[in-house]
Amino acid sequence: MFLPKPVIQWFYDRSRSLFDTAFDYPLPKSEELILSDRIRRAQDFEKLCEIFGYSFEEHVVMTKDGYLLGLHRLCLRKGEQRPTRGTSTGKPVVYLHHGLLMNSEVWICLNSARRSIPFVLVELGFDVWLGNNRGNKYSKKSIYHDPNSSKFWDYSMDNFAWNDIPDSIEYILEVTKEPSLSYIGFSQGTAQAFAALSIHPQLNQKINVFIALAPAMSPAGLAAPLVDGLMKASPTLLFLIFGRKSILSSVTTWQSILYPPIFSTIITTSLRWLFNWNSHNIPRSQKLAAYSHLYSFASVKSVVHWFQIMRNGKFQMYDDDVQRFTLTRDRSSDGVTSYAPARFPTRNIVSPIVLLYGDCDSLVDIKQMLHELPAHTTAIRLHGYEHLDVLWGGNVDEDIIPHVIDSLKANCLRPERVAGDAKILNGINLEGVSTSGYSSPAY
Repeated sequence: MFLPKPVIQWFYDRSRSLFDTAFDYPLPKSEELILSDRIRRAQDFEKLCEIFGYSFEEHVVMTKDGYLLGLHRLCLRKGEQRPTRGTSTGKPVVYLHHGLLMNSEVWICLNSARRSIPFVLVELGFDVWLGNNRGNKYSKKSIYHDPNSSKFWDYSMDNFAWNDIPDSIEYILEVTKEPSLSYIGFSQGTAQAFAALSIHPQLNQKINVFIALAPAMSPAGLAAPLVDGLMKASPTLLFLIFGRKSILSSVTTWQSILYPPIFSTIITTSLRWLFNWNSHNIPRSQKLAAYSHLYSFASVKSVVHWFQIMRNGKFQMYDDDVQRFTLTRDRSSDGVTSYAPARFPTRNIVSPIVLLYGDCDSLVDIKQMLHELPAHTTAIRLHGYEHLDVLWGGNVDEDIIPHVIDSLKANCLRPERVAGDAKILNGINLEGVSTSGYSSPAY
């Protein structure tokens, strides 16, 4: 924040020169790379929508414990006009929620509108809403706590389940005048829905179908043995390393001073080291476009919560006794304990559940997940897919979106209000945007 712009530019230029020398760059500018750079440079949700020609609405919902959450709404097809905003459209409603360390931008930072779930659903005739967790880029405000205080960041996934998800859905249904909506979550966005639906019986009546992309519930752990072992032995180690506020807040600084292909390479390497993801299904141009929108602020406590879940092999509520130390890494260990955090009772979920999971995703234990979910859960295997591939893969328009559309039409209220089937996409105006008049650095 305090670095002068010339200093930032110096680091950027030096890292670019080193990269060009090492890899014999730059390459000629293609239309695809120019568009990817334009998406990378987009400052916020509004700029991303402008690139693809969509209008949107901004909404703010206050949770019962005083956090102000930003909601984004896409309810008009490209070129469609509407005299009044913030009211019912008469269209079936879909709610999308992002994953850990993300915000609503991750759904629309694809370099093809045809691969963007929100844009496709809007064109089919859905009223699409995108949520944001407390603390992230669009929800960094509370009426009780200053975001610079540790009290503001004193939240875990429990708070998402008890407040953020149900309060956001209640607000959306009040605005749209619909009795229920369809929920699409990615990664932690699925875990938050699993948790919320399990502890709010009435919420099941408001969600007509829950589509879980790269579902997360009780991951086995990380691919890096050292990090995995340390965090499972004592998740409180994260508090010692990162404090009790936001985690990895320096990412935005490195993103500013590093040449984009270098930053992209660092992210790819980190994902391979931590999760054993090779990211082969995500085009290089898509990585350049999306990785700058990948990170958003989240509390250290919410990450500690995940390591507690991994350590115990149970989808449980936050364990306040973080000082307990254990050397066991066997998820099936026997032994009586004096204290056990409450589990989320996910078998009590009534809403229809559709899981779309990659069979190369190290964070998905599908057998364990199906064991913890109700019998009416449907699981669809995605061959060769890893975690982020489900969001940004080069073929999501063929492998993911048709399943999403079929599930929505089979469960949403009055499906006759939307286009007939996935084949209608062939006639929808989802072609790429023009890059004329825009120049970008050659990659």
